[in-house]
Amino acid sequence: MRFIYSKHFPPKDFGAINLFGLIIVRKDYGSLTRVEQNHEQIHTQQMMEMLFVVFYLFYIIEWLVRLIQYRDRMKAYQNISFEREAYACMYDLSYLKKRKLFAFRNYYRKKG
Repeated sequence: MRFIYSKHFPPKDFGAINLFGLIIVRKDYGSLTRVEQNHEQIHTQQMMEMLFVVFYLFYIIEWLVRLIQYRDRMKAYQNISFEREAYACMYDLSYLKKRKLFAFRNYYRKKG
């Protein structure tokens, strides 16, 4: 996993962003913990399963749907199935070894 540190990207609400398996970290955020790195590795696996471009297409569409549902951009982000899987499993550092293909589908339903 490669890391690039940036002064202005990602936006201040986020410490890091995964673009095609390259992790861009805000300089003022500091280094990612092992758990945060695992979160990003889960995203990389999701991207590879969906051939990267399809992942981003689905990610944006789901974010728009969640934005309509929650009327709040951060709640919309937190409820994207890809994010829900990554946040739910990031503390299990062995998760990727046992993760089933397209596991994010289990996180698609709307959270109460």
